[in-house]
Amino acid sequence: MVEIEIERTYLAKSLPKILESFPSKEIIDVYIPENVVHPVLRIRKKGTVCEITKKQPMRDGDSSEQEEHTIRLDVEEFESLRTVKGKKIRKIRYDYVYDGLKAEIDVFQDELKGLVLVDFEFVQANSKDAHVLPEFCLVDVTQDEVFAGGMLCGKKYADIEDHLKNLGYQSL
Repeated sequence: MVEIEIERTYLAKSLPKILESFPSKEIIDVYIPENVVHPVLRIRKKGTVCEITKKQPMRDGDSSEQEEHTIRLDVEEFESLRTVKGKKIRKIRYDYVYDGLKAEIDVFQDELKGLVLVDFEFVQANSKDAHVLPEFCLVDVTQDEVFAGGMLCGKKYADIEDHLKNLGYQSL
C-alpha cells in the first residue's frame, strides 16, 4: 500500500496529565540496513500489527510530506526479519486527542528514555501549515533530521543530549 503522510513533529514540553487514559501500544522498530547513516526501510511491530515500510520525503529538504510504501507482515515474518542486522528502537505510542486532532505521543524507552516526540498527521498540507504549536509541546522539529526515526535508531539519549539542550528540552 502506498500512502502520502503529511505530519508535523514536536518535542514535548510536558506530558498531558490524562495521557495514561488514552490507548497505547508498544512499538518495536528495526531500521535496515544497519550500516546506512539514515536508513529509510523499517520493520515494525505495533502491538500485534507487523509491517515493513519504506518512507521517503516527497521533496528534498521537506520531511513533512513523505511517501510510504507499507506491506503487512504476519508475526512469523516479522520475527524472522527482525533478526537481520539493523538499528533498533522501542517506544510506547499513545493515541492522544488534542483540539479535535489525533496526536501520536511517542515515549521512548531503553537507550532513549527521557525523549518524547509528538506527531500530528493531516489530510491536507494547508491544515499542516496552519497548525499552531500545542501548549504541551516545546518546538517544531519536523525538519530537524536528528529526530527522524531512521536517524534516532541505534542512538542513546546522551548522543543527542547537547542538541536537545540547545532546543531548551528537558528530559521527561
